[in-house]
Amino acid sequence: SPTVDAREVVQACFDNALERDPRVIALGEDVGKIGDVNQAFAGLQQKYGCLRVTDTGIRECTILGQGIGTAMRGLRPIVEIQYLDYLPYALQIIMDDLATLQYRTRGGQKAPVIIRTRGHRLEGIWHSGSYLAGIIHNIRGVYVLVPRNMTQAAGFYNTLLQGDDPALLIECLNGYRLKEPMPTNIASFTVPLGRPEILRTGTDVTVVTYGAM
Repeated sequence: SPTVDAREVVQACFDNALERDPRVIALGEDVGKIGDVNQAFAGLQQKYGCLRVTDTGIRECTILGQGIGTAMRGLRPIVEIQYLDYLPYALQIIMDDLATLQYRTRGGQKAPVIIRTRGHRLEGIWHSGSYLAGIIHNIRGVYVLVPRNMTQAAGFYNTLLQGDDPALLIECLNGYRLKEPMPTNIASFTVPLGRPEILRTGTDVTVVTYGAM
């Protein structure tokens, strides 16, 4: 497999998802024309049109509202909150509307929204915080996924697009320009949810954490 910038792995995943399923759409700040701030949607608005890869205004609660509405009507939205630091602006909608929908309706209604964001750079003043502890407790009913690299992120996206559950996927902000091999099965491989990944076995201590790079 060729070695590429890691953001190209996610880009290829989204390209294949949009191609194989006409219900898949993407929306968020700067997602369309410039292909998002880290270029994972680069060129995809030109390829699939502005109705499927759409720029939005700077209003996180509106972005989530559009995602929930389109998902309840049968589409498969990937909605982007530009940075994890901005997620609290949409937290009430995620907590009260998205996280509880299947429970409140006894499975009668579903909104399989994938919320995509990035964080955990842990440097500088802006875009360096982590609300993850609070998020995990506040949005029970929504998967919270923190892939260690973009290949794992792509596998999570493929898994989520096969199911009906909402999810928040937090990519590593420092990972987009690191090098990763492009998976030959980028359109189909999946990563299971809720199963720890063992990178190296040991006998003395096990450290469980989140984040990457």
